[in-house]
Amino acid sequence: MTSTASTHARTNATVLVAGAGSAGHVSPMLAVARALTERYEGVRVVALGTKVGLEADLVPAAGFELLTIDKVPFPRRPNAAALRFPREFGRGLGDVRRFIRHEDVDAVAGFGGYVCPPAYIAGKHARIPLFIHEANKRPGMANRLGARLGAQVMTAFDMSETSGPLSKSEWVGMPMRPEIAHLDREARRAAARESFGLDPDMPTLLVTGGSLGAQRLNEILTSAIVPLEGLGVQILHVTGKGKKIPVSGKHYVQVEYVNGMEDAYAAADFAVTRSGAGTVCEVAAVGLPALFVPLPIGNGEQALNGADMVEAGGARMIKDALLTPELLIETVAECMLDTEVRTRMEHAALALGKRDAAERVADRIAASIPTLATQRPKGGAR
Repeated sequence: MTSTASTHARTNATVLVAGAGSAGHVSPMLAVARALTERYEGVRVVALGTKVGLEADLVPAAGFELLTIDKVPFPRRPNAAALRFPREFGRGLGDVRRFIRHEDVDAVAGFGGYVCPPAYIAGKHARIPLFIHEANKRPGMANRLGARLGAQVMTAFDMSETSGPLSKSEWVGMPMRPEIAHLDREARRAAARESFGLDPDMPTLLVTGGSLGAQRLNEILTSAIVPLEGLGVQILHVTGKGKKIPVSGKHYVQVEYVNGMEDAYAAADFAVTRSGAGTVCEVAAVGLPALFVPLPIGNGEQALNGADMVEAGGARMIKDALLTPELLIETVAECMLDTEVRTRMEHAALALGKRDAAERVADRIAASIPTLATQRPKGGAR
């Protein structure tokens, strides 16, 4: 357990946000934390995480206090870890209960990860409001538990046609950084292309596979660069950190990493990408048509995440095993170079995308706390 001594004066309210492990949990958590502090006077946000996840760096860098507990995964088979689980989970639960008392927490909001179950149980025991934001179309174990404990559930995707504890949730979209949520691609396009050294007028393809999913997309694109350039396409290729590839082209720009995807989205006319929840929601929000190539890992959530945008007409989807350089070129030619098709896909993506998720989640939390419920939020009515 790590905690900073609480020397703060009593604020109007304190909210504990919980999320750990991956950017899919931590990024929306931080977006909501910022929205709370920007929209409401006197609200204090503290985060619950671990010392080993992304949150260990990202939370302090964003200016929020991080309280930590040990990472205790749910056991999935009878082994030594399963025998240790009750004691280790109980220790973490005790830590969170002390945090809630010590920090005068008024509400708990969870975004997924190992730290959320003890946060939900401790919040339930303290009789304070519980909130969940679920980022994936197929919810994780932690958030299913929180829903069964009576938390108010909000989701990045429409769950109304699903079964289970999240089927009655509120679809608000994905909380994201304001630089993306409020991006005007057309207004920013020229400056974005200039920043990458791209031609200001050529149709621009963005290819990015994130970290885990980059390698295969990189390999496929390598064989497609010359034919795509022959079609008059310029390529912005985000290879992933440490995944630089030895290829070049007259209208091919390669970068390993982009610090903030808003300029990449603004520069592009079409994207080839994996379909992690954050990426799907971001390209929808900014109206960027895409070809989704779901990463074939986990429980198949990436294919589910992209399905609604494909059905709406804002994206295409090809299974990872079926993607070839030829199919990539064919899809880009059809969806990006045909202006009518591309415009139709842009409109479909925008119609599905939600840009105000961070504010909506923040407002639901604030409405549950009497000292905040009477405030008129900055930037728009609740």
